[in-house]
Amino acid sequence: MSTTTDPDPSDGSIAFIPLEANPQLMTSLIHKLGVSQGLEMHDVYSLTEPELLAFIPRPALALLLVFPVSAAYESHRMAEDTLTEEYHGKGPSEPVLWWRQTIRNACGLMGLLHAVSNGPARALIEEGSTLDDLLKKSVNLTPNERSALLEKTPELAAAHREAASGGDTAAPNAEDDVDLHYVCFVKDNDNQLWELDGRRKGPILRGQLDSNEDALSAKALSLGALKFLEREGEDLRFSAVALAGATD
Repeated sequence: MSTTTDPDPSDGSIAFIPLEANPQLMTSLIHKLGVSQGLEMHDVYSLTEPELLAFIPRPALALLLVFPVSAAYESHRMAEDTLTEEYHGKGPSEPVLWWRQTIRNACGLMGLLHAVSNGPARALIEEGSTLDDLLKKSVNLTPNERSALLEKTPELAAAHREAASGGDTAAPNAEDDVDLHYVCFVKDNDNQLWELDGRRKGPILRGQLDSNEDALSAKALSLGALKFLEREGEDLRFSAVALAGATD
């Protein structure tokens, strides 16, 4: 088992401008990379109020949660990761496609890649697109080789830079230290709920869902995102976006 306690990319690593949790920008980014126009990112205004969740088209294919990397979270992560082997999976038999994050401040991009590359969304990636090419190259690579591929894909960096520079608030510098992080929850084609985070040792299976339950179902939320909120108590620096069908 690995004894590494700091999973973040080193200060000398490639750095990207942090991506704002803005569904319009994110939608533009995934479309530019090759995701079908039939999918969009949507604001999630509440994880507990059914009347607000009802505004999101269903099924929700993935949920991206933005959360504070607090002492409570890091304590939980290290306790859980201590009992986990490093992931070395590769090949078409993998239940999900996972990338380790080696680019500083790229957690938003990693969350989007995990969201659109797994479950039903993966079938909605356009043939010959940047993302299609990236996935075909990634499938048979180890996690470390996949990370190197991301670092060496200029089309990915350019699309991310354009999106991250167009937010509603002034974008931080790529080298800034940011204490908010993205995690992705996605339902695979076998109805399993996965937590996908490039800071972890690999993909984490959080539980089994029924065929009629999606990433925003009560069970999925209780197995995943709501546990983050429970740990943080009074800290309100949470936001969320969901991958689902287009509204137009």
